[in-house]
Amino acid sequence: MPEIPFPAGLPSEPEILIESPRGSVVKRTAEGGVDFVSPLPCPYNYGCIPGLDSGDGDPLDVVVLGPRLPRGARVRLPVVGVIGFLDAGCADPKVICSPRPLSAADRAGLAAFFHVYAFFKRGLHRVRGRRTGATRYVGWLPGVTDGPA
Repeated sequence: MPEIPFPAGLPSEPEILIESPRGSVVKRTAEGGVDFVSPLPCPYNYGCIPGLDSGDGDPLDVVVLGPRLPRGARVRLPVVGVIGFLDAGCADPKVICSPRPLSAADRAGLAAFFHVYAFFKRGLHRVRGRRTGATRYVGWLPGVTDGPA
């Protein structure tokens, strides 16, 4: 398994900016631009932690479990897990936040989602002519959750 470092400086309850509400097919950037349009709606709220960068130079990605939140909302929720992810060869961990602990079903659903997400991102990289490095789900990072690798 490639070494994906745990996000440096990650607070236990960060402020999260929602970029793409649950059910959205449009994945947005922190600035509000369209990153891509998905063929499937996202089952989670997707956002970032402004001020903390990921290995790809973008703000650190966050998935928020729970009800749909509006785009642009800022919320504070506990970190309940971190998923290791590679995007075009760069470490791109995904922070998971929720008002409640993760269940086994939550962990399985998130792992399945990021396997599918990686498949579509690989296709997007091919279309955009970006063929450098692997794009894939790596597993749960130790330190926050005891979810399976």
